[in-house]
Amino acid sequence: MNKIALITGATSGIGRATAHEFSKHGIKLVLCGRRQQLLESLEKALSRDTDVYTLNFDVRDREKVLEAIASLPKEFRNVDILINNAGNAHGLDPIETGSLDDWDAMMDINVKGLLYVSKAIIPGMTERKSGHIINIGSSAGKEVYPKGNVYCASKHAVLAITEGMRIDLNPYGIKVSAINPGLVETEFSKVRFKGGKQADSVYSGYKALQAEDIADIIYFTVSRPAHVNLADVLVFPTAQANSVTVKKT
Repeated sequence: MNKIALITGATSGIGRATAHEFSKHGIKLVLCGRRQQLLESLEKALSRDTDVYTLNFDVRDREKVLEAIASLPKEFRNVDILINNAGNAHGLDPIETGSLDDWDAMMDINVKGLLYVSKAIIPGMTERKSGHIINIGSSAGKEVYPKGNVYCASKHAVLAITEGMRIDLNPYGIKVSAINPGLVETEFSKVRFKGGKQADSVYSGYKALQAEDIADIIYFTVSRPAHVNLADVLVFPTAQANSVTVKKT
């Protein structure tokens, strides 16, 4: 597949796994993240299989996002596939005791960051009348669970934005998809619980989804024929029935 993909949040979890999966299929990569050292090691590892370019920025910083993407060299500028993967959860508190800083971080990264990156990439896609945008949502965008309040709100927003994008970009032949994982074993819970012991218990007693499982689904989504768009995919580990029902041993 001779295409260019830009992946945000590429240095860990689903983003990193997707970068590895795409490299196996010869997709050229623009890898974005905040951690320069991890970007460099990822570039070194994947450059054996495909062309790689890295951009170091925080999706929360509107000016940096636009500046970084505008700086792409000619050979990486025509992004065919955008994976809006950067996202986070902070805290698991009831609304009455939630942290304003946590709320800001979730809305700024999960919603505004996705919009900033999309704003920088979409004009090129509409001009060429082609492209595929995949927004990484969550099962939390499908249902609200106790103490999930603002995180769930941010992921509901991702789904609403995805559906709005699909309508607005339809005249240009641009595909827009949402991939919504349930429990995936990544750094996610360490960030959410700020490294506490609670993070370790989230994935114990059952087999959670792995980042590679989601990467497989993302590649499957982008590799469908031109007339096929997987618009919305909800993915659980077998042990999970919904956000609060998990069969543990």
